[in-house]
Amino acid sequence: MSNDPISILRQYWGFSSFKGSQENIIEAVLKKQDVLALLPTGGGKSVCFQVPAMAQDGICIVVSPLIALIHDQVNSLKSKGIKAIALTGGISFTELDNLLDNCLYGNYKFLYLSPERLQQELVLERIRQMNVNLIAIDEAHCISQWGHDFRPAYLDCAKLRNYLPETPIIALTATATNKVASDIVDNLEFSEPLIVKDSFSRDNIAFNVIQVEDKKYKLRELCQKTQQSIIVYVRTRRITQEIAQYLSYNKCSADFFHGGITQKEKQAKLEAWLNNKVQVMVATNAFGMGVDKPDVSLVVHYQIPDCIENYFQEAGRAGRNGQRAQAVLLTNKMDEELLKNQFLSSLPDIPFLRRLYNKLNNYFQIAYGEGAGQKFQLNFNAFISTYGLSSFLSYNALRILDQHSAIALSESFSKLTTIQFICNKEQIFDYLESYKNTNTIVQTLLRTYGGIFDFETKINTVLIAKKSNTTEARVLQVLEQLAKDEIISYESQHNDLELTFLVPREDDLTINVFAKQVGELNRTKVEKIEGILKYIDTTDICRSKQLLKYFGEKKAENCGICDICLGENQASFNTQTIQLQIIKALQTKPLSSRALIAHLDYKEEPILRTLRILLENELIRINSKNEYECR
Repeated sequence: MSNDPISILRQYWGFSSFKGSQENIIEAVLKKQDVLALLPTGGGKSVCFQVPAMAQDGICIVVSPLIALIHDQVNSLKSKGIKAIALTGGISFTELDNLLDNCLYGNYKFLYLSPERLQQELVLERIRQMNVNLIAIDEAHCISQWGHDFRPAYLDCAKLRNYLPETPIIALTATATNKVASDIVDNLEFSEPLIVKDSFSRDNIAFNVIQVEDKKYKLRELCQKTQQSIIVYVRTRRITQEIAQYLSYNKCSADFFHGGITQKEKQAKLEAWLNNKVQVMVATNAFGMGVDKPDVSLVVHYQIPDCIENYFQEAGRAGRNGQRAQAVLLTNKMDEELLKNQFLSSLPDIPFLRRLYNKLNNYFQIAYGEGAGQKFQLNFNAFISTYGLSSFLSYNALRILDQHSAIALSESFSKLTTIQFICNKEQIFDYLESYKNTNTIVQTLLRTYGGIFDFETKINTVLIAKKSNTTEARVLQVLEQLAKDEIISYESQHNDLELTFLVPREDDLTINVFAKQVGELNRTKVEKIEGILKYIDTTDICRSKQLLKYFGEKKAENCGICDICLGENQASFNTQTIQLQIIKALQTKPLSSRALIAHLDYKEEPILRTLRILLENELIRINSKNEYECR
């Protein structure tokens, strides 16, 4: 095999030349220089470490954050005839031992693993014995506490520097501010690295923010106008199903994708979308990472992302073929308030951390100065119910205590009980007549959770017990009975989590060790929320200019294709004229916003803005049918 990079690129990837800074990066790696590569989504990051690894004897260690991404890249390499191994979850010690032996003696070129694997001494010891030609840290922004996706296990990547001091490291990411880039260099202990940053500019993508009341209708309209592949991003598993069903009902070819479906289902759904048997994939944000589909012509964010980094990375999955594409963020003022409530109100401050840590110790009756190394089973729902704590705040607080090594949590912490009614309402009434002892709990479930007939729904069994004036054990018993009688589908994840106290109880002193850091991280999260909201609300600066400025890049020219450049969000319309026409239309009969948009010869945004003005001035009102009418 030739060790010439361009020959390798041509032989395995089918390209005759490198793009952007790929060639400079590869040359630096081959000279044993550390590299930080900041390349845009679709910029060919994997080639930057795969080609130089193929050009040398030995194996390349690749640290990657997502199992799906690891599988995609390993399968892609295998399809090219390149030997690659993945260390993923669920493998036995014997299998792990055998896989590591294969890396040592089997002439493999790539070993992919998650950062958590670097916490295993067996893995580190075997890596030290390998002939490692390169260490690649993919999605390297995860190593920075100031990044949008900080993952504490990524800090263990620095161990590889200690075990393999002569091996160069390449860190790659598509979303890093200057502060995050500096943090990556420091954490990986780079010495005189090559730092490469290609322009993040995506001139073929029209970035649009659309303020709209009826988001479903607008989404359907966008999908029906688009001929090629589409990704719709939402924040929850349930909404993926809801939106996919809505689009399918309205004659759009759509499916959903999220982390809760089986690996077999994921593969089938992905293949159908990749082969254009399904046009629209409604998904949570991990979808698309590592997936090479160049003909995505529309990416829609149905809900506001929690930061510009996530938005830009996900939007960048459009137009990889260089053809004109759209990235649309659908939003309204209610969405902005929901975002603030969801993310900002669930950030535990230092007083709350102290309070929760104190309650945790009291709950397990740990004396001052004791507790280090002790393990307990914690029923999370029962714990927060005992002390009247917020579930969101407490969940996040426990995660913070875990990240800062005050406690260690089991991996199954976030799993909850899910149910879905799989019979119709008449069958339920008949069932309750026969099994009247289940009546109270079933009715409480139906009153507490909407959509429980349509989707798998997470439930809080402690809350149901409290509302039903019974015990959690009785609720679980009824759920098991309902599942056995095929009234519900029921997936039970035990509420207990394994919790280990890592340091002696010292109350406030324990929290003070990392209090300043937590405060700074909270401020960073607030800044990120404010950043995405500012992007949405700024209507006088080109969208591309705003995005590139966030990542420290200046753009001289306007893009000419975003909603702002096209004047669709600017207030260059006669408000008074639109007000008169709206009132005239409403004097005839009440109308919905959609009917008014269809009736008036103006774009949607100025009509909606004028409706808000009329409502604020109490010239119109909204009736019980959600229609506008004159007062």
